[in-house]
Amino acid sequence: MATMFLTDPFLRSLRPGSNRDEEHRDRNVKGLVIRVTAAGTKTWSVQYRFNGRNRRLTLGPYPLFGLADARQRAREALYQVATGKDPGAQKQELLHAETFADLAKQYIERHARFKRTGREDYRMLYGSPHRKRTGKRPHMALVRRWGSLKVRDITRRHVRELLDVTAESAPIQANRVLALVRKMFNFAIEHDWLDVNPCHMVKRVVKEMPRDRVLTEDEIRAVWSALDDEHTLMASAIRLRLLTAQRGGELHGARWEEVDLTSGWWTIPGERSKNRLSHRVPLSPQALRIFRQLQVYREANRQPDEHGELQLSPWVFPSTRKTGPHVNHAQKAFERLVLRSGVKFRGHDLRRTAASLMVGGGVPRLVVSKILNHVETGVTAVYDRHSYDPEKRRALDYWGNRLEQIVSAERGANVLAFAG
Repeated sequence: MATMFLTDPFLRSLRPGSNRDEEHRDRNVKGLVIRVTAAGTKTWSVQYRFNGRNRRLTLGPYPLFGLADARQRAREALYQVATGKDPGAQKQELLHAETFADLAKQYIERHARFKRTGREDYRMLYGSPHRKRTGKRPHMALVRRWGSLKVRDITRRHVRELLDVTAESAPIQANRVLALVRKMFNFAIEHDWLDVNPCHMVKRVVKEMPRDRVLTEDEIRAVWSALDDEHTLMASAIRLRLLTAQRGGELHGARWEEVDLTSGWWTIPGERSKNRLSHRVPLSPQALRIFRQLQVYREANRQPDEHGELQLSPWVFPSTRKTGPHVNHAQKAFERLVLRSGVKFRGHDLRRTAASLMVGGGVPRLVVSKILNHVETGVTAVYDRHSYDPEKRRALDYWGNRLEQIVSAERGANVLAFAG
């Protein structure tokens, strides 16, 4: 077997051997091989040793998978070997799984659990563990509906029927279901379960319009006041969402090690932020006050460890139930707030409200965008992360004072203006 630096021109020039297969090994990625059969078929594979045995994993045909793709797939397989996993055995496991229930399990374990939205994928596939099965929301448990179907037998008609049933009670949710099953079938194609995605050419059920709900000052006062009757953790989380303008999931998963109350900064690590970049949030005096109150709560609610010794929770918002280490969402709290305050709103509306009122008070849109940690592109998106820290602090300090003025019902007071 010849070993050489494989190139695209060389691969295109390969011709079938006279009466036997030919193989060429890549010198760039150890173990990567291109095989040319006597019939002219070209196939990528990677050779490796696992538990003392020589193994070969087929990666795919050329030119469907080009040189760069093959090298990347080979590196991924070799990384699995280096971490004690056999990629060939994993592929066989995938090939032997046939039903939609099998696909759902593999999708969750190998893909969805690494996503920020993996919990929502799980809920749509298996249903909420806390919701009684009334039979009124079939879209919430796809595995119960499709679980026994063979993946290769699922057709576009199955998909349309599923969307029709879902759309009867929840048209927006039908769009979410379509997005999920499309991703799952793409996953199946990638792992050789399918050749064609049955969601191809299936359109979303309804056209979604972006929400533009911004709470008025009277509504902010009503919600803020209604929080007095809410649990300490939930009330603090919701108030901090309004004060910091950060995403609910990023706040709920905050650790105390991320919060520096001395300097007044909360640093969201890249693995928890939406754009995968570390994000520094300056804490206004009003936000710091709430964090210090949460410290008091933390001290008063130490939990016993396995040895019975009382320990401080590492989470800012530890779960009060045995459903996870920290609060996952505040849906029930928002439902109670809507009833108490009479204000219909969603959690993300708080972030939009904070951004809108900051801009309305004179804070530059670019600074607000930095506070919201919106996705950026280009080289400066990485190297310009901290250059707006002073502007962000001035903006959130202004917003903290403005919000304090709103909730204190100082109707006759002059509206604060940003002096940044």
